[in-house]
Amino acid sequence: MKANIVTLSGDGVGPEVTKAAVAVLKAVAAHYGHEFTFAEHLLGGCAIDATGEPLPAATLTAAQAADAVLLGAVGGPKWSDPNARVRPEQGLLALRKALGVYANLRPLKVHAPLAALSPLKNEKLAGVDVLFVRELTGGMYFGARSRSAEVATDECKYTVGEIERVVRRAFELARGRRKHLTSVDKANVLDTSRLWRSTVNRIAADYPDVKVEHQLVDSMAMLLLTRPSSYDVVVTENLFGDILTDEAAAIAGSLGLLPSASLGEGRRGVYEPIHGSAPDIAGQCVANPTGAILSAVLLLRHSLGLETEAAAVEAAVERVLRDGPHTRDLGGSASTAKVCDAVLAAVAGSATAADMYADLANSCCG
Repeated sequence: MKANIVTLSGDGVGPEVTKAAVAVLKAVAAHYGHEFTFAEHLLGGCAIDATGEPLPAATLTAAQAADAVLLGAVGGPKWSDPNARVRPEQGLLALRKALGVYANLRPLKVHAPLAALSPLKNEKLAGVDVLFVRELTGGMYFGARSRSAEVATDECKYTVGEIERVVRRAFELARGRRKHLTSVDKANVLDTSRLWRSTVNRIAADYPDVKVEHQLVDSMAMLLLTRPSSYDVVVTENLFGDILTDEAAAIAGSLGLLPSASLGEGRRGVYEPIHGSAPDIAGQCVANPTGAILSAVLLLRHSLGLETEAAAVEAAVERVLRDGPHTRDLGGSASTAKVCDAVLAAVAGSATAADMYADLANSCCG
């Protein structure tokens, strides 16, 4: 298979973890006989510095022509003024909207060897395997807004069409898993949530094999911490999904572990770890590349349809999480490159076979 992958490494630790993910994808291509080409473009703070805009036209054009987009992280203290005319996150939001990637998939699994790192008691972690589906291109983040010295407004707006497409995606995913869908809203207060709930109930008739339940977002925040293993697929709107998935990430023990996929119609998607740019450790080559590498797994699976290759990398990551080496957020002292090297060795089948990929691993923080 031939594939054109655009990389948007971004800011902070973004370039470090993206290099690790690209190294793994290059190893997969070499090992399985594929041809992946990579083109780096600017997004976020680095794009503001270079061009004055968080999403340059050249970046958007390249992303629109790509088979998939692999993203690192955007933002940092240098660009953190909320009153600035341009900010890094504006580029990310504009990219999502322009590409029409309305469904953000965030899988949460607790890896048994790392359960002690979770703030929850171990008995609550058994069997935790949740797939969050967050609506990504509507709601308050994209609504009309205004501000004066005394008053500020942010509009939360959803159409039936926007709700229906992400909910149907969630039902299809639930049908392929444990056939249990939880829809999260605030229907006791918000009209947008009442529209959301009625739309879910209407669509549920097309999926009689999927059990459906509704939860209010405030109670869901509590239930994720008290009985996380009760959930299979969780679908919700943009703002609620942003908050709940960061809460859920803490259950796994580290933000550095979790990937995401942002999907629309067709096969192209945007893939990124859920963590931020971590400016406090940027440039030290100590960032955990697991979330970025698992994002590459989702890229292989959803955009390229390479399930065998995706499963192989997933198994390699599981092996490294079990046996080490680990970065310091997981209690170890390994560098980003050392973890990348271990994953490459596991993908190749042995440390000896992985020697051909040594230059890839060594470049992770180059």
